[in-house]
Amino acid sequence: MSGSSLDGLDMALCQFNLSSGKWNYKILVAETVAFSPHIKNQLADISNLSPENFVSLDFQFGKYIGNEVNSFIQKHKIKEVDYIASHGHTAFHNPANGYTSQIGNGASIASETEISAVCDFRSTDIALGGEGAPLVPIGDKLLFNEYSYCLNLGGYSNISYEKDKFRIAFDICPVNKIINYLAQKRGEDIDKDGETAKHGTINSQLLQSLNNLDFYKRISPKSLDDNWFNNIFLNVLSQFDNTGVQDLLRTVYEHIAIQIRNVTNHTDNKTILVTGGGAHNNFLIERISSINQNALILPDKTLIDYKEALIFAFMGLLRIENKPNCLSSVTGAKKDTSSGVIYNV
Repeated sequence: MSGSSLDGLDMALCQFNLSSGKWNYKILVAETVAFSPHIKNQLADISNLSPENFVSLDFQFGKYIGNEVNSFIQKHKIKEVDYIASHGHTAFHNPANGYTSQIGNGASIASETEISAVCDFRSTDIALGGEGAPLVPIGDKLLFNEYSYCLNLGGYSNISYEKDKFRIAFDICPVNKIINYLAQKRGEDIDKDGETAKHGTINSQLLQSLNNLDFYKRISPKSLDDNWFNNIFLNVLSQFDNTGVQDLLRTVYEHIAIQIRNVTNHTDNKTILVTGGGAHNNFLIERISSINQNALILPDKTLIDYKEALIFAFMGLLRIENKPNCLSSVTGAKKDTSSGVIYNV
């Protein structure tokens, strides 16, 4: 996994088995390799690349992933790997106009590792009229169905749950994407535990403007991307230049909590499994919990950090077995699909 927060490359060795109709999983070992400043800058600058340089970066990043997987295997003395499932890094995602692109060329990964690779999990769904996102709900449905909601707090927050015997899922709002953006204006990479936001004051006018964004009025399926973040969300913030970063952060935290409450307030006293980097932010969790009538369940650190990597490994398994791994009830596509391109060596 490489998420929109540009934290680094998440890798997890996962094991699955099907017993009495129930899928079981184990994360045997996992780690994140932080991106070098060079790679981080390349990924952040994708939209400005020429077509040829974009294709070059696709192959380079695939080779980088393959090399890091080789190091991971060697470091942890892993004897056997059946396949690699790679989400890659999202370069462009525009389902309204019928396209998506994740870089990290699968042929390069397979060639570097000499292990079969499964990549490009979104394109088939987009071609069938879907949003191509979120993809993790198949894992939520089959691996974590004991929880009422599965909430991920990554660069963007997303949620999935059962409704009328169908899995429903969608993106909610920016989380680490905007928190990190504002923290960096203070010369910090992150707002650790929300310490900066905690001492800020809510700007009620900004909060109202954010909560009134059109995206939040749309029904699912719906998904967010960096284009929306840069041109819509940040445009609202730019109208409050006189507001200090501390107060901007405090307002954004409240906005996140409100948007999560708005999509979970149709049931009370249910359980919300919370994962993703934002789950480590104590003040953010405190704000979400304080205005939500459902119980927030935070699992162990490994699952918090690597649930998405786990589920993409699971999606790779389903693809290899030609079983559905992308749900039309989530994405709005014409039908469920077994999505992903398999590169054999």
